[in-house]
Formats: sequence, C-alpha cells, structure tokens
Amino acid sequence: MWPQLRIVGKAGNGIEALRLIDELAPDVVFLDIQMPGLNGLSLAERLATDGKAPHIVFVTAHHEYAVDAFEHAALDYLLKPTTPERLAKTVAKLQLALRAAAPAPAVAPDALRALLQQLAAPLPAAPVATPLQWIRAAHGDETRLIAIDEVIYFQSNDKYTSVFLQEGECLIRTPLSKLREQLDEARFWQIHRSVIVAAKSVAGTHTDFRGRLVVKLKERREQLTVSRNYAEQFKQM
Repeated sequence: MWPQLRIVGKAGNGIEALRLIDELAPDVVFLDIQMPGLNGLSLAERLATDGKAPHIVFVTAHHEYAVDAFEHAALDYLLKPTTPERLAKTVAKLQLALRAAAPAPAVAPDALRALLQQLAAPLPAAPVATPLQWIRAAHGDETRLIAIDEVIYFQSNDKYTSVFLQEGECLIRTPLSKLREQLDEARFWQIHRSVIVAAKSVAGTHTDFRGRLVVKLKERREQLTVSRNYAEQFKQM
C-alpha cells in the first residue's frame, strides 16, 4: 500500500518503543494503545513533552479511546480489525502530512464528533443461529433424514462423521468441528476431540483400569472414553 515506506523498527512494549523512537527518530509511529510497560497514550504524551513529535497513528480494538487519542495530537485512529480501505485513507493522510513537512493538523471539532459517532455506533447484531434440528445422512445406498433427537453420539471418521443411533450407524460429510458449531451445546457434549455425545444418552461414568474416565450409554453397549481436556464437565455427576 505504501512501497516507499521503510519500517525502521518494531517494539513489543511501550518502554522499548520509547527507546527506539529516541534512537531512530522516525517520521511516523503506529502505536497500539494497550501496551505493557507504557501504554500508547502515555507514550504519546511523553513524546510531546520531550519535543519529539513524529506523526502518530493509534491502533486499537477499543473505540472508547478515540477522544484521548486526538487529545494527544494523533494524526489518525485505526480501529481493529482494520480494513485495507481504511488503512489506505490513513496512508493518504500521512503522505500529505509528510509532504507538507509540518506537524499533523488539528482535527476539526465537527470531524471529531462525526468520527466518534461512527466509532460508538453499535455493530449490527449477528443473527442468532438456530441449533441443528435435522441431518441428512448416508445409510448404504439411501439418504436418510434423521431428527437430531435420535442421535446418540457423533464420531469423527476420516473425512466423514459417523452418526450413531439407537440402532445402526450413518455417515455425514460435515466435519465434527463444523458440526459442533451447529449443535445446541446444552444438549450435546464434546467428550473427546473426535466424539460428541447427546447428554440425554449418558447413563453415567466410571474410571477404567487405566484411570481413564469412560461414559456409559443408555441405548448402546459400547462405552466412550473422555479425554482429560473434557473431563471437567463430568466431575459433578
């Protein structure tokens, strides 16, 4: 986006940033507001006090810092995640300021108010996904439509997912990780990275001779091993 720009340094915290700015005297500084050691606003204030005034662009995920950012003479304020289009506008501002060889112009009150209104505007609410109610599964040469209430458990099976019912087993093409996102987490519990079980089908648990937690099912004879990462949800059973 700015091929002529030369990045002379990167800092992992505010103290290191202050040292690099003092040593390298850059024309432009992109500052994260929330940094360990010395936050971006305090660093900008320190630079102004010391008489070192590079053009500052604040970058943060929190719009509530916008007022403070402009009080510290920021040339611009980027809200994460930053889009290429928004970054292009920042680059244009910086190029104009550098060509003018003058400190960054003050932000007009109307422009600041408009920016703050834009930053403070609530994001549109994400649609609430309805938990999966039916699945289409391959069973031999047939395709079955199965109510989610019939499922005892799901198990990852190479590129497919096996669906275990009270009687029989089917295959679906949806990976277990994607399936997890569509299931009601109160009704389906992940007990292993490759297994999700219907809570209503859990008869109980016990520890096997190897010390592993094992789930006993109500409708099927096989038992399912719980990995350590998912054992916490069974401690009160």
